[in-house]
Amino acid sequence: MTENRIRVGHATDAERYVATDHTVWFQEVPAAPAEEQLIGLPEAQRFAADVDGSDPGTYPGIYGVFPLTLAIPGPDAVPRQVPCAGLTWVGVHPDHRRQGVLTAMLRHHLERVHEEEGTHVSALHASEPTIYGRHGYGLASLELHVSLGRGTTLTAPDLEDAAAAVTTHLATVSDPDVPKRMRECHLGSADLGSVVGEAGYYARIGYQLPEHLRDKESWRVLFARRDGEDVGFAMFRRTHKWERARPAGDLAVWAIVGDPAARLALLRRLVDFDLIGTVKLGTVGVDDPLLLWVGGPRSTSDLATYDSLWVRLVDLPEALQDRAWSAPCDVVVEVADTAAPWNQGSWRIRADDAGGATVERTTAESDVHLRVEALGAAYLGGGNLVAMHRAGLVTERRKGAVAELWRAMRTEVAPTAAVGF
Repeated sequence: MTENRIRVGHATDAERYVATDHTVWFQEVPAAPAEEQLIGLPEAQRFAADVDGSDPGTYPGIYGVFPLTLAIPGPDAVPRQVPCAGLTWVGVHPDHRRQGVLTAMLRHHLERVHEEEGTHVSALHASEPTIYGRHGYGLASLELHVSLGRGTTLTAPDLEDAAAAVTTHLATVSDPDVPKRMRECHLGSADLGSVVGEAGYYARIGYQLPEHLRDKESWRVLFARRDGEDVGFAMFRRTHKWERARPAGDLAVWAIVGDPAARLALLRRLVDFDLIGTVKLGTVGVDDPLLLWVGGPRSTSDLATYDSLWVRLVDLPEALQDRAWSAPCDVVVEVADTAAPWNQGSWRIRADDAGGATVERTTAESDVHLRVEALGAAYLGGGNLVAMHRAGLVTERRKGAVAELWRAMRTEVAPTAAVGF
């Protein structure tokens, strides 16, 4: 099969779209109608690849987009939220692997985002980390999975009064007002590197199929409230377990959202549930105060590190000008980008003392040569360009230019882990 025979466009058949997803991910097939299974994924953001003679019951490939906002470096270290195309539901039918389907779909995605007014970046969570770097996505943040024992002490002297002013209230994720409340909390406290979905995204989180709930507790939401207002939440699920006639259940936390005092109050409640032995937390950023509150990594029961958000600069100059810069720089960067050829070439990046930058095409000799994924990795201030240079992934043509660029892009704290989508 040659790539020019692959047609990518809107997926018009929801049944066929869902059937493809089930084939790719090989999980139990839900009994719910296709449109119900697709709740939260806008119809206009469902796409599919097709070829002549393909199975009429499935597509050769599918992908979807969640409209999101991404919290990027902003003025005075306050994150700024910008539109972001959240690439999701990506799958290639087993009969069509290694035939250019994924490449065609990602090119279609990048071209659509490029044409969309105001959206300059795409982001995703990678099912397999070796795939998306080939298409210009850079690993922009890391995620910690942390396990704590019941009753873990969390010490934060300067937050005690603020945490004491927070109360917690338990709800179920499917309660009618819960998705809206979750989204409002998320919008109000999005740390650097956070993604926030539209209302449909949180409706999807609150939607639970019977097949996914078999022998499981419904997801619960513990809200943090201050002066009668929601200021944070933790979404979690408990699993019964007994060891030698003693309760040793697991409490798995999808995410904790809120300011530090709200998160501290929520964590203290989570490690105090009855019948629980271990609290397992995902979506923890590498600079999350949790590790300081417990006394360091060895004070946890377990800790593992994974890749979190992968970022793709679709419109390079606009994306770089959207973010705030930490130091002045004047660097000519030669960018390799075969998937989005409008980014290919040399760009002069000039950042000023006020945190603004101009990014313009230039014919001047380049100071740095890199692939576009390196800038995606550094975009949130997490991917260290100097470390990439040492690793042989970035080429320096003017001594000190990589460090100059990195000083201007780095941030005071590392980007947090992003919730899954």
